[in-house]
Formats: sequence, C-alpha cells, structure tokens
Amino acid sequence: MDLNLLVPIIIVAALLVFLVISAVRVVPQARRYNVERFGRYRTTLQPGLNFIIPLADRINNKLDVREQVYSSHPQPVITEDNLVVNIDTVLYYQITDPRAAAYEVANYLQAIDQLTVTTLRNVIGSMDLEQTLTSREEINTRLRIVLDEATGKWGIRMNRVEIKAIDPPITIKEAMEKQMRAERDKRAAILHAEGERQSKILTAEGTRQQEILVAQGDQQAAILRADGEARAVDLVFQAVHRNNADPKVLAYKYLETLPHLARAGNTFWVIPGELTQAIRTITEAFGDYSRMGATDKGAADSPPSEIEDEEGSRELTSGGPPRLDAVAAADRVAELAEAAVNEAKAEAVAAEGGMEKPLDQAARR
Repeated sequence: MDLNLLVPIIIVAALLVFLVISAVRVVPQARRYNVERFGRYRTTLQPGLNFIIPLADRINNKLDVREQVYSSHPQPVITEDNLVVNIDTVLYYQITDPRAAAYEVANYLQAIDQLTVTTLRNVIGSMDLEQTLTSREEINTRLRIVLDEATGKWGIRMNRVEIKAIDPPITIKEAMEKQMRAERDKRAAILHAEGERQSKILTAEGTRQQEILVAQGDQQAAILRADGEARAVDLVFQAVHRNNADPKVLAYKYLETLPHLARAGNTFWVIPGELTQAIRTITEAFGDYSRMGATDKGAADSPPSEIEDEEGSRELTSGGPPRLDAVAAADRVAELAEAAVNEAKAEAVAAEGGMEKPLDQAARR
C-alpha cells in the first residue's frame, strides 16, 4: 500500500475514534449532567449511556441528587432578653431539579447558609433564653418551613433542619448551673421531708392500730371477766336461794369481806352503813345460841354427840376460842370487825404516804 495513502486513512480513523469517544457519555447512578449546546442549556443527562454532539455540546454541571448534609458554622443570635447565643445548625437537603439548582442560583450552599442565619435571628429574636433552650423542636420546624419555601424555586428540597448546639455566654452557663444545683437541692430536701412525713404517718398509723387492738383486747377481756363474775354471782345467788341460807351466815360472810376492801391499793374507801346491822345480827345469833344452851342445861351432863362436838369446835375467827358464851362471842365479833376496819385503814394510809405501817398496832387496839 502506498505510504502517502496510509497516513490520511490513519488520521481519519483517529478522528472518527475521537468523535465517537466525545459523543458517548456514561452517567453514574444518582448523578445528573447538564448539557449546553453552544452555551445554552439543552438537556440533563440521566444515569446510563448517553450521546451528545461533539464540539457542539458540552457538560456544564455534574450534580449529585442524593440527600446531602451541610453543617453551618456557629452563628451569634440575640434573644428577646438581649443575650447573645451561638447556634450551630445541620441541614439535610436534596436536589430535585438539576437545571434550577445550576441556573436559578449561583451558589445554593451559600444561599442556604445565609437564609438559615437570617431565619434563625427572626425566630430566636422573639424568644427569651429559657424558651430558646426548651423549644428546639419548634425552632427546627419553623426553620424547615421557611427554608423549604425559599429553596423550592432553586430545585432543592429541605428534608430536615436540626439545631446541633445552643451555646449561651459563660456567665449565663455558670448562673444556670447554680440554679440547677439549687433546684436539685430543693428537690432533695422536699423528697427528704416527704419521706419523713410518710414515715411519721405510717408510725402514727401503726401506733393507732396497736392501741385499737389493745383496746379491743381489753374490752374483750373485760367482757369475759364481767361475764365470769356475773356467772359466779349467779351461781352463788342460786346456791344461797336453793339452800335457803340463814341471814346470820350471810352477816358473818359480810364481816369476812370487810378486810379485803383496802387490799387492792385503794387510797380512799367508805365503810358501809350496814356494818352495825351485820354486827347486831351476829350478836343476836350468838344470843340465841346462849339461850338455847340455857334451855338445854339438863342435857349438858350427857355426853355430846359427834355433830355437837363439830359445831362446838368451830371457830368464828382464826383467833377465837372454840366455845364462847353469847356475850363473849358478840364482843369477839365486834372486836374482830373493828380490827378488820382499822387494818384496812392502816393499809390505805401506808399505800398513800409510801410508808409501811405495821398491822399489829391496829390489831392491838
């Protein structure tokens, strides 16, 4: 082959290869390419294999349509109560229209940053520091609404706007720390007082329940004791009436009960008015006994029977002789009654004054 013919063929083949390579464009996934023809926007290439006219078409912008994250620098903002706070924001945006993002705004990131600053100043300027620190969700919502409305014509959608940090001045931080410390101390004191209150309430409730149970126990014991005493009195009453007891025996038992009046620790007691009547009854009883002895004088010489020996050997008191005449028996009974009364008085006086007086002195009177 002629060498002069081969060189043009090689040049033409190289030009064809260059033109084919220039006409073919492969766009990756989640990318968009804006194509200009002679300096004017013509189309946006989608992901995959695309063809353009070499030398006439050129790719001006390559945009990523995935969701992007932009963190702005801390911006000073003045609150309603004239405090300067530094607010750091994080923006989550996504390009929805590559043509508008490339041709509607020169630098959409700078535009979004400045729009965020101005919106923050408008929102924070209507809040005080306390409301600013506790209303992050409200601030985020208001920022997203304003930014989404403004960036819609730029082909950008604001998905989320988050406040990363709100830094008040150092003096305000120290004051807030002192306030929080005082608040915690207050809550601790309140909880401690509430615990003591609950403890006292529970203790009082337990004491009350204990006293109620003790009172109920005493009540039941008193009822049972009274019931027993009533039954005992009833049995004694029935026995007395069933056996038809003599009034003289009852008077004697009455005198036996007198010494027990002051043995229960009583400091004040009253001698019943029936005492003299009881003594008189005993005296008459022994007087009748003496008259019966005079009537049956003739039978005194005869040996006494076993029953008479037993009755004659009985003692009216623990210290009396076995056989007394009527007058001596009456005097003895009177002495014993007076001794019992004096003994009860002495025990009452000893219990009241804290001194123990001998009872023999009362017995010797």
